[in-house]
Amino acid sequence: MYEGAVQDLIDELGRLPGVGPKSAQRIAFHLLAADPADVRRLTHALTEVKDKVRFCRVCGNVSEQDECRVCRDPRRDLSVICVVEESKDVVAVEKTREFRGRYHVLGGAISPIEGIGPDDLRVRELLVRLQDGSVTELILATDPNLEGEATATYLARLVGPMGLRITRLASGLPVGGDLEYADEVTLGRAFEGRRQVDV
Repeated sequence: MYEGAVQDLIDELGRLPGVGPKSAQRIAFHLLAADPADVRRLTHALTEVKDKVRFCRVCGNVSEQDECRVCRDPRRDLSVICVVEESKDVVAVEKTREFRGRYHVLGGAISPIEGIGPDDLRVRELLVRLQDGSVTELILATDPNLEGEATATYLARLVGPMGLRITRLASGLPVGGDLEYADEVTLGRAFEGRRQVDV
């Protein structure tokens, strides 16, 4: 539609996840109208993240060092590992301030439709971490969708013979939600995970 550098920018922006053609065009024209100093800062930030950020050699989380902040923290509980799909999930769990163990980032979830199998994830690295017997509980905190459930089931069956306590995050009704709008799976999970009310 456009020519040269403008169309190239729109095409590249459109390759980003969650950015459709209209959004890519809108961002491109925003950048064209932006102050050159703002664009230089964005360019610098993109270059810096590619140059400096790597994945933690222990858990797979993003880090600017060989080990991430969580793996370097001596106060973390070494006996509990929370398995998540992506680094952004680590941030979500950390915001709750409820978990004091360590993490393992898989780098995705099993998805046969997208051609992603267990060998494409950091499953072998997880098994290596579990070999020394220091981990007693594995929390499976994959997304509550088809791919996340398949991944959690696969991992549970794989590590089950190791004798670890394997837990799955509870799921169910969101706070502030209405029963009439809940789908059957969510409502079923809410019933499975119901708790006794202490009076």
